[in-house]
Amino acid sequence: MRRRTPGRRPVRVLAAGLLAFVSFAVLSGCGSAASVGGGKPTVVIGAKQFTEQWIIGELYKQALTDAGYHVELKSNIGSTTIIDGALTSGQIDLYPEYTGVILQVLARSKSVPHTAAETFRQAKAYQETRGLTMLPPTPFQNRNAVAVKPAFAKKYGLKTISDLKKADHVVFAEYPDNMEGALGYKDMVRSYGLPNTSVKTLNIGLQYPALDHGQVDAADVFTTDPQLARGGYTILEDTQGYYGFQNVAPVLRKGVQEEQGPGFAKVLNQVDALLTDQAIREMNRGVDTVRLAPSEVAAKFLKANDIR
Repeated sequence: MRRRTPGRRPVRVLAAGLLAFVSFAVLSGCGSAASVGGGKPTVVIGAKQFTEQWIIGELYKQALTDAGYHVELKSNIGSTTIIDGALTSGQIDLYPEYTGVILQVLARSKSVPHTAAETFRQAKAYQETRGLTMLPPTPFQNRNAVAVKPAFAKKYGLKTISDLKKADHVVFAEYPDNMEGALGYKDMVRSYGLPNTSVKTLNIGLQYPALDHGQVDAADVFTTDPQLARGGYTILEDTQGYYGFQNVAPVLRKGVQEEQGPGFAKVLNQVDALLTDQAIREMNRGVDTVRLAPSEVAAKFLKANDIR
């Protein structure tokens, strides 16, 4: 379920350098705030060790800095458990986290909520028990999905994952370390009742050329992969909500908002409200394919949306 934010107005497009970043909303009155940092303590933002996190960390840092806050960004901190430890130990003040990851990895929940809103509610409730809190989530999610080529979808009339059973046989590309367990290939096939599949293990990124060359018919992908930005693949609907919900929300120590004042959260909320699936895919593409620095990609996006 994609979350929509009231008061959004459509789209601003900016061609900047090699990229055209597409944004679907700019909140009313979201221009840069006056300097508010004053003598307040520096806020330390953390980010994990992959492209999307580097970009979001830069977006937060640059937007807050332009609004007058004193900010330090620490990227490449590590996995969920490591960066969570950095937050709870006071080494950082906030970081962007995926709502489903909070439940699956940190809270070790044994069930997956059926909506994005309920996933966020449970994740926030869990963090509140630990002296932390969360701001509203982004519209975009980064979760597993099943992709096929449009011609294959048209040939068999595929719209959902369940529809894969309409095909005579499906060669499915899966990551080597995602065969077993929750969200793995074997469990997905069992949950969706797909006896007509066989699997081909491929490292992350290789599933796209395999689809392009007809070596596989369907593949496990991530919804913010830059390869999806150009519309060359069809994502099949996950009608069971099997892959859960993975919107991003800032997780922060409760005292941070009190220290920084009410305008602090407003800046982060303005940024997060702009982060749609397409916007994130384009920014990931800017870093992974066009080879721009995350800071450069973030600056172009914020400028395109009048946040700097």
